[in-house]
Amino acid sequence: MSQFDEILRELKTLDLSKMYRNDFFLTWDKTDQEIAGVFAVADALRDLRERNISTRIFDSGLGISLFRDNSTRTRFSFASACNLLGLEVQDLDEGKSQIAHGETVRETANMISFMADVIGIRDDMYIGKGHTYMQAVADAVEEGFQDGVLEQRPTLVNLQCDIDHPTQVMADTLHLIHHFGGVDQLRGKKVAMTWAYSPSYGKPLSVPQGVIGLMTRFGMDVVLAHPEGYEIMPEVEEVARANAQRSGGSYRRVTSMDEAFEGADIVYPKSWAPYAAMEKRTDLYAQGDTAGIQALERELLAQNAQHKDWSCTEARMARTKAGKALYLHCLPADITGVSCQEGEVDASVFDRYRVPLYKEASYKPYVIAAMILLAQCEHPVEMLRELEKRGRVRKKL
Repeated sequence: MSQFDEILRELKTLDLSKMYRNDFFLTWDKTDQEIAGVFAVADALRDLRERNISTRIFDSGLGISLFRDNSTRTRFSFASACNLLGLEVQDLDEGKSQIAHGETVRETANMISFMADVIGIRDDMYIGKGHTYMQAVADAVEEGFQDGVLEQRPTLVNLQCDIDHPTQVMADTLHLIHHFGGVDQLRGKKVAMTWAYSPSYGKPLSVPQGVIGLMTRFGMDVVLAHPEGYEIMPEVEEVARANAQRSGGSYRRVTSMDEAFEGADIVYPKSWAPYAAMEKRTDLYAQGDTAGIQALERELLAQNAQHKDWSCTEARMARTKAGKALYLHCLPADITGVSCQEGEVDASVFDRYRVPLYKEASYKPYVIAAMILLAQCEHPVEMLRELEKRGRVRKKL
């Protein structure tokens, strides 16, 4: 049996019915079978493309891209995913739209969706805002579809919000599944999700929150490490604890990077801003308090500077399991002596893991495409089988 056949056989065993005509916001809103379904479809799409078989399920249509924060990997991953399925991408530049003139979320959502099949949104900078905005867009297009304004109901995909970064952490996890030889091989693996020093401030909480909110579902021993004062959202920690209890894994929080790295199979050193500070920043922006924002930035940079020893060094990597833990990062990393004077990771560590890091990132387009396909196709197994049977050549060799 071919690898593709094995993937489809697994897909047939999964209940993915509720993903059809639905959105993808938070990983913990999805069942274990739905998460497995995204991984399986991503692998199936990759298998077809590697065999030079076209995976275009759409003859026409738009993927709307809305980024309220800078992005390289996720922006191009979304564009790649849409193109892989046959959609063209149109960026929504809010500065060139009528939003500045008072256009409502409901109106904008409907106006951009007449021929759209998916809307991808990144809105990660302000606590309490990003996820809420995505829900508002989803509600607006659902209303437009029900009222007959829209011929189809676009799928909403969270490309990073203030709470979770599902496309990133699912790409990370799919990388782990392939690296260790199967999802069953993740059980018992120790993951060190640790804060690391950065000379910048205000990095979102969604990556560490996404990691602990997803990887605890696989029986892994997940450790969150950060200095005092760099807490994340307590409700996400509750998700992690509940996941660990169900899966037979574990979740704990420590204040020592060395302790987190000790015996770890996987390390994920990544800077983020304190939850309390992000809440404060959101309030200051809402008030238009420029002086307060600048004062908070100085305060957070000074706070970061007290923890320059929180870095992924060769000495710390030597503390991991056999000194060979897999290093993960969502990129770009703050590399000591390369992108900054002092940062999250030693240049020698980063360079040694450069190829695995790029492979980790390569899963994201397929994960996003899988989310779209499962929302747009009521019978994904039949659709994937039809793509293979059709055998349309992607490019002439």
